Amino acid sequence: MKIDHFPGDVRGRLVPRPAGRMVYECLSCGKHHGIENLLYTCPDCGGVLLLIDLSFDRLKDTPPEAWHRIFDHRKMLNLPAIKGIYRYQELLGPVVPVESMVWLGEGHTPMVEAAPDLQKKAGVRFLYKNDGQNPSASFKDRGMASALSYIKHLLDQGYAEEILAVCASTGDTSASAALYASYLYPRVKSAVLLPKGKVTPAQLSQPLGSGAAVFEIPGVFDDCMKVVEALAENYNVALLNSKNAWRILGQESYSFEIAQDLDWDCKNLAVFVPIGNAGNITAVMSGFLKLFRLGIIRDLPKIVGVQSHHADPVYRYYLEPDEQKRVFAPVTVQPSTAQAAMIGNPVSMPRVIRVVRDYNELSGNKNVFVVQVTEQDIMDSMLTANRRGHIACTQGGECLAGLLAAVGQGIVTPEETAILDATAHALKFSGFQEMYFENRFPPEFGVIPKPELINRPQEAGPGDGAAVPAAGAPLSGEEFEVFVEKTSQEIARILDLAPLR
Repeated sequence: MKIDHFPGDVRGRLVPRPAGRMVYECLSCGKHHGIENLLYTCPDCGGVLLLIDLSFDRLKDTPPEAWHRIFDHRKMLNLPAIKGIYRYQELLGPVVPVESMVWLGEGHTPMVEAAPDLQKKAGVRFLYKNDGQNPSASFKDRGMASALSYIKHLLDQGYAEEILAVCASTGDTSASAALYASYLYPRVKSAVLLPKGKVTPAQLSQPLGSGAAVFEIPGVFDDCMKVVEALAENYNVALLNSKNAWRILGQESYSFEIAQDLDWDCKNLAVFVPIGNAGNITAVMSGFLKLFRLGIIRDLPKIVGVQSHHADPVYRYYLEPDEQKRVFAPVTVQPSTAQAAMIGNPVSMPRVIRVVRDYNELSGNKNVFVVQVTEQDIMDSMLTANRRGHIACTQGGECLAGLLAAVGQGIVTPEETAILDATAHALKFSGFQEMYFENRFPPEFGVIPKPELINRPQEAGPGDGAAVPAAGAPLSGEEFEVFVEKTSQEIARILDLAPLR
């Protein structure tokens, strides 16, 4: 629709304008820092930063019902800049003007009702939110759209002429960073650091295809992250990991979309999020908090973080019920099929601690939970989901395993509806599916294939030495008729098909 076709009371609010007073806030010392430069840690104490809008309360001047109408009408506006995460510009990056917004098709991924058989198995109604349907096939595009839009804003204002963006990754971050940086080439170039041998071939191909400089580093993600941090501290580069507060900001759009797709009713809702570097769960909570503080939603949903027993530092932290006695300790990770979550020292842990406290306080009760699942649970759940019409990655399998655990522990009840985060497309992790079907998981994963979940191709042909076609050597006449007849009979036998009468 064109703007002049919209109702007069919302017409002037449909195209967002720059506003707000955004600053970096240090979670350690509480100091504020300007956003004219890209900061990743506090210049004074080295603490982790959050982006806040000092004039956020101005948004309360618009009634909740008016916000509903503004966001709902924006869905119909044919303006590319706000087709994605910036539909919610006032909540995400109010200082970013329309002309600086980068949109490559990210955001507004579908929430797909789980197959009836799968819901029966879980004992609760649930939906998958398929974030693998973002441009680079993962949820990371939400944060990259935010980070690169702000970088473009800085470039447009003349704060820099060109920027080299760097990140450490287990696969999805590098794919997304390289994609978005390449869109702004030559003003923005990218380099990515990957743990050698611990990224799927599909994920490795993505940054290479986008033209990034790709470096394979010995060790695991945490080791790559330390190298990237050293680069950001000593050289003029833009860090694109979740240590970048603009990344976290963009990922809040996940919460806004859920709320809008549910017509702003979040009562009796539980949202499941895999925990890796802890940035996404921070963003999801922060997003719902903003909606709640503005009255756009009346209820805060339960948030359930999920971790594999091979990488579970956040789960271990919250095992201690007394907040005053909790002490965070990094863990040494073991191999995990949920590669994006295989992080033993999450950068965003200080953010998690702060936001969980705020979330529970505003909820009036404990409303954030963390559950632990096994590698076996993850693979079995991923394959089960995808056998019922879904496209879940291993992290999506982790969420389904987490839902089953949460229902078993009474965290989620049959009266509630759950939203599960499938963070990437299933095709990125097809290698793990092949390992399962071929029973070749290394022992350290602890995954033993279940026969009922194994599916492998079967050969079928005419047998008995009959002629068969080949490339460049087709059959014809009676030979071809014999091939078709005997091959179809063999397939019918294998499938136990009854002949037509």
